[in-house]
This record gives sequence, structure tokens and C-alpha cells, in this order.
Amino acid sequence: MLQVAQDFRDEVDELHGFLSTLAPGDWDRETGFMEWTPWDVVAHLHFFDLVSRISLEGEDVFAPERSSLFANIAAGRTNKQVARERFAGVEAKALLDAWQTTAHALSETLGSSDPKRRLPWFGPDMGVQMFTTARYMETWAHGQEIYDLVGAVRSHSDRIQNIATIGVKTFGWTFVNRKREVPGPPPYLRLVAPSGAIWEWHEPSDADCVRGDAVEFCQVVTQTRNVADTALEVVGPVATEWMSIAQCFAGGPADPPPPGTRGPKA
Repeated sequence: MLQVAQDFRDEVDELHGFLSTLAPGDWDRETGFMEWTPWDVVAHLHFFDLVSRISLEGEDVFAPERSSLFANIAAGRTNKQVARERFAGVEAKALLDAWQTTAHALSETLGSSDPKRRLPWFGPDMGVQMFTTARYMETWAHGQEIYDLVGAVRSHSDRIQNIATIGVKTFGWTFVNRKREVPGPPPYLRLVAPSGAIWEWHEPSDADCVRGDAVEFCQVVTQTRNVADTALEVVGPVATEWMSIAQCFAGGPADPPPPGTRGPKA
């Protein structure tokens, strides 16, 4: 199996285990992300895992799903509203288990697919490796707002290297997506993994660099934290500008949360 597909499955199982411990009243509490509740988070993940399985059936089958979502967006509906309409009336426990079942099936299919295969999506097609990494990244990132909501301590593994890697790969895209010039070559990045391993990208430099905890870097590029709320060492104009707007996920330009707004609530 493709390693990132196994990482995706493991992340799903870890999040499922955590969510299974939520008190009944927690499911309707608003997180720090766009007033989504934990129910909304699971509904969103489940919806796009189902859509991902349709993508694996090919362009002809996927095209109507793409058109439907674009029509919803044109009508002013948000992803939250679309998922709420799709799973209206489904209780949290049933939704949680359905999501896990769908994600397992998705990881199995992606893991056994040709890594060179291109899959249709709502933007440009993606290779299986990147497609699977994106599903892993979204699962990890959306899980954070629920950990924050209940004040739970989250453990991390070196699986997050998948996220750090796409964080690095989307350096230039972060600027292009905002119709801004790329300010220069990518800065040196030195991160300490959860295991204590050192991950490095680009030529060592003290003039333009980002150093620190890999978890915090991943939180910044997925916009679950403002860089000001981390202990990352950010030096130089390019690194500073990048970390202020970093975005490793697809879609239009999104702003990081304001300082002090994302973090444990309880």
C-alpha cells in the first residue's frame, strides 16, 4: 500500500478514537473554525471522502458531482451548508462510524492505485500521491479545531511529514494564488519532528529561514494557528512574508486566523 494511504487511514482511526470520547453536548459546540461544530467537521470530512471515491471512478462519473458543488457555491451555499443538507438528521455516532468506514475504503483504493494515475478534482487534476496527501492533511487539520474545543492534549507522530512536505511544495503557489509575485527563493527550513528527528529543506541560511517545531509549522501552513501564536523562529523578509500567509490547501486565498483566536478553549 502507498505509505501516505496508510498514514491517512491511521490518522482517521486516531481521530475517530478521540471523537468517540466526546460528551454528547460537545457535538453541538462551536469550534474556532468558522463556527463549525464537531458534527460539521465530521460531516465535511465524510462528504469529501465520498466525493473522493467518486473521483476514483473517472472523469465522466465525477463531472456531475463537480457541477453540483459549483452550482451550490454559485447559489451562495457554504461547504458547511452542503454537508448539513446531505446528512441532515444523522446522529453524531452514526455519522462518525459512516465516515470511518468510507475513509477506510478510500484509503484502500488509493493505496492500491497506480501512483502515476491522475484523478479529477474541483481544481486541477492531482496525482494519486498528492490526492491522498490532501485527504490526510485535511483530516489532520480539521481534527485540530476539535482538540482545541475541548482542551485535549493531542499527540503527534512523524506522519505529519506529509503535511510539512506539501507546506514546502506550496511555497510559490501561496503567492501566485494571491496574485502576488514570489518574493524570492524558498527559505531554509529546519524542523524538529515529533520523534526528535531533524527535517530540513533548501540550502542552510541564517538570513532567511524558518526553524522550530514541525507540528507548529504544519499548524501554520494549514492555518490552524497564526504564526504569532507559535514559537517558530522566522528570520528574513521572504520567510516572514511566507509565514504570514502560508496556505498548503487548495482553493482561493484564505487568511490565517488572527493572533490569539485559535488554540485550546477549555
